[in-house]
Amino acid sequence: MDLVGVAEIRAMLGNVSRQRASVIANQRNFPEPVAVLAMGKVWRKSDVEAWLEKHRPETSTS
Repeated sequence: MDLVGVAEIRAMLGNVSRQRASVIANQRNFPEPVAVLAMGKVWRKSDVEAWLEKHRPETSTS
C-alpha cells in the first residue's frame, strides 16, 4: 500500500503551498486518512488519486 502525507499531496496538486494542501486535505469530501502519526496524517495514494480525478482533473497525476 502506497501512503502519502501532506508533502506528497502538495506535489500531486501541482506544488501548492503546504498551507493550501492542508486546507484541501481537511475538506469534508477529501478521503479519510488511514492513520494519524506524530508527523501528521497519512492517506492511501490511490484514495488521493481518485479524489483528484473527480475534484481536480486539471491536476490529476494519472
